[in-house]
Amino acid sequence: MTTVTETLGLTPDQTTDVLRAATLAPSVHNTQPWRFRLRPDRIELYPDLSRRLPATDPDDRELDLSCGAALFNLRLALRGHGVKPLVTLLPGSEAPGAAATIRLGGHRALDPETAELLDAIPHRRTNRKPFRDAAVPTTHRHALVRAAERERCWLHVVTRDERPRVQALMTKAYDLQIHDPRVDAELLTWTHDGIPPESRGHRPAGQDEWRFRDFRADDRPPGKDYEADPLVVVLCSFHDGRLAALQAGQALQRVLLTATAYGMSASFLSQVVEVAPVRDELRRALGGALIPQTVLRIGFGSPVPATPRRPVADLVHDDPED
Repeated sequence: MTTVTETLGLTPDQTTDVLRAATLAPSVHNTQPWRFRLRPDRIELYPDLSRRLPATDPDDRELDLSCGAALFNLRLALRGHGVKPLVTLLPGSEAPGAAATIRLGGHRALDPETAELLDAIPHRRTNRKPFRDAAVPTTHRHALVRAAERERCWLHVVTRDERPRVQALMTKAYDLQIHDPRVDAELLTWTHDGIPPESRGHRPAGQDEWRFRDFRADDRPPGKDYEADPLVVVLCSFHDGRLAALQAGQALQRVLLTATAYGMSASFLSQVVEVAPVRDELRRALGGALIPQTVLRIGFGSPVPATPRRPVADLVHDDPED
C-alpha cells in the first residue's frame, strides 16, 4: 500500500475521487477484486488475485468483468475532472499483469449523457429484493441495448418464447452449484465479509420461477414473492477471452448505470454463466455466435442500502503483487 499521489494532472484529492468511483463497481459476492498503481503519466488497473473465487469463477472471467466495470467508472470519473481517458487493455510488458492502463488522451468538457451516468455511480445498487410488477417500457429497453452496443457488446433481451429454456438452464446450473461444497464455502465466506444482511434479498422459495442465490437471508414476509415478469437480459460479447471479458465489464457497467439513470434496479442471475457446460448450452440457445458473459434481471425496485467498500488507500500499491 502507498499514498495517493498526483497522476494525469489531477491532485491527490481528485485522484482519490476517481479511484473511489471505480470501487463502486459491482463484483461477485462484493469481492471487489481490483488494485491500482499510480504513475505520473498513467493509472494502472490490476486484478486482485487474492480475492479470486476459484470454485465459483474458475477461469476468472467474472473477475475480469468486475475489473472492466471498475474501469468504466474510472473513465467516467476522469471525464468529470475534464480528462479524456486513453485506455489500453491488457498492456503486457508495459505493465505486466495489468488489466488496463489509463493515460491522458486530452481534455474534454462533460456532456449531458456522460454527466448523467457519472451521477448514477453512487446510486447504483445490486437489488436482490422483489421488484414491482411493472413492465419495463420499450424505450428503456432500447436504451439498455444501445448502452451495450456503445461498448462493443450485445444485450440480448430474453423473449417469452425463450424464457422456459433459459429458466431450465438456470435451474440446472443452480442445482449443480448447491451440491458443490467449494462453491457453497465461497458463498458463505464472502456473504459474511461483503454483503450485509439488509442487502441479501430473501431466501429462495419453491414458487420462484428464477433461481436466486441463497445468501442466507431472512425468509420473505407473506405476499412478498418475486415479480412475475422481470426483464431478463443476457450481456454478450462477440468473442471470448480476457479482452472480451474486460470489454463486457465496461458494457455491463454502462448498462447498469443507464438502468439506474432511468430509475430501474438490477440484480445478477450469474450461475448460468459460471457453470461452463451450462454456459455453453446457453450460448447454443442464443444461436452460437454470441458469448454469454452475464445475465441480469432488471425492473423497478424499492431502495436498498449500499454495500461496504474497501478504502481507496488500501487499493493503491507501489507493487500490486504485494
